[in-house]
Amino acid sequence: CREKKYDYYSLPKTSVVIAFYNEAWSTLLRTVHSVLETSPDILLEEVILVDDYSDQEHLKERLENYVAGLRKVRLIRANKREGLVRARLLGASVAKGAILTFLDCHCECHEGWLEPLLARIAEEESAVVCPVIDVIDWNTFEYLGNAGEPQIGGFDWRLVFTWHTIPEREQKMRKSKTDVIRSPTMAGGLFSVSKKYFDYLGSYDTGMEVWGGENLEFSFRV
Repeated sequence: CREKKYDYYSLPKTSVVIAFYNEAWSTLLRTVHSVLETSPDILLEEVILVDDYSDQEHLKERLENYVAGLRKVRLIRANKREGLVRARLLGASVAKGAILTFLDCHCECHEGWLEPLLARIAEEESAVVCPVIDVIDWNTFEYLGNAGEPQIGGFDWRLVFTWHTIPEREQKMRKSKTDVIRSPTMAGGLFSVSKKYFDYLGSYDTGMEVWGGENLEFSFRV
């Protein structure tokens, strides 16, 4: 990955949308700062924080004051509890970037995370691109990484998302370890999509009330 070169002037800009509800201060800000510190400035249009009607005190005036001091970060608030789908759509509706990048509110981006996502969409506008998801220890917040090979998304008969090893036929199609891997479904928490293609697909089903299930629903649309 470190050897790959990108023409930054030919890549589209992205708006990063992060929806949250009563998220801990440390994990939310860890996510935001990791995006700001590892994204090439020329590729990052903005970071949009969408508050899904949180009631924790630290996410009110304290968060507004903190975000006011961050370049390229905007905070918008839902007027009532919306759930993940409509909260994300709220962020997407005000996004200025040609690409929408959705992230969970408790993750950490690495150096070089953004370029491959945008480069793939520059090649093929209908591509919906997910990064490999590494592991952070939920007790210590230590970064553990991902020692094994990447996996693809699938689902069982209960329509529950599951991880699977990459089929041999897919492995043979790849010429290098940085080549894309086709996947039937995605985990849903982290992905980039052209805003134009997102709208063309009909975005999300706005009737979905809670958090979870939108990953398969959107995968089937794609």
